[in-house]
Amino acid sequence: MTETTTHSPTGHQAREALSPGVRRISLDAGGLPLSALLSAPAEGRPSRATVVALHGGGMSAGYFDGQAHPDTSLLTLGAGLGCTVLALDRPGYGASAARLPEGQPLLDQVTTVRAAIDGFRDRCPAGPLFLLGHSFGGKVALAMAADAPPGSVLGLDVSGCGHRPAADAARLVRGHDRSLRHLNWGPLHHYPPGTFRAAEQIVAPMPRRELASVTDWTELAPRLLPRVPAPVRLTFAEHEGWWRQTDADLAELTALLSGAPRVLVDRLPGAGHNISLGATARAYHLRALGFLEECLGATGRPAAAP
Repeated sequence: MTETTTHSPTGHQAREALSPGVRRISLDAGGLPLSALLSAPAEGRPSRATVVALHGGGMSAGYFDGQAHPDTSLLTLGAGLGCTVLALDRPGYGASAARLPEGQPLLDQVTTVRAAIDGFRDRCPAGPLFLLGHSFGGKVALAMAADAPPGSVLGLDVSGCGHRPAADAARLVRGHDRSLRHLNWGPLHHYPPGTFRAAEQIVAPMPRRELASVTDWTELAPRLLPRVPAPVRLTFAEHEGWWRQTDADLAELTALLSGAPRVLVDRLPGAGHNISLGATARAYHLRALGFLEECLGATGRPAAAP
């Protein structure tokens, strides 16, 4: 694990906007560099758990460190509540983009991300592992857990990811569809002022191989989800446009998670697909970290000190 500095294409040092206590690092994923954002509890305070946050398609790790309002940063909130939070730039984004200009399909990403996490935890043991994924990152988190040994993952919190599409995912591949903005964001008034200006530094093109694997999920989900052995919490925004979320759809989704000891489903009012950048981001993050505490309690670990 090494510290990194962002540079502009002209070679001058660029000032990346990060929240207080958040720093950029580089991880080794079997010889492939993956960049990440890291925050940790105050010095001398032990970590409750390691939260690994995986962003969605067309975003980057900065999705979890929103700059439009302090309440949108999962990294600062999680560290303040005693957790180490590691937000990865998934393969094909950030530092790995030069080596993987076309990215990786879903299952290859699982292998790469697991290698990066294992290397980080070998050097920085910081409590049990909790996976938090958004959209495509939620798929990666679920697929990782499906192949994880029982007990190695404390729990999962997934937002913006179901199993039955409500919109044609092939539209992402075609691109240049003005309605994609509504699917990705929902009503724009549900985001703090300045969100879209601040988001310019975290939005990134979806790599070609990742795009090509978007439509594979409907076939992969029935195979992978029954093998997830850890508690799962699923959140759907009120204005989620990518996934079907009728009661029947959600009942079928939870039934697929037959190996999970506990499955919760939550609907978040006043939110669009990009929950962690919206006005309800803090509410969502608190619920996710509250679920983490419930998972810790189920293992017999003591509650966090005040």
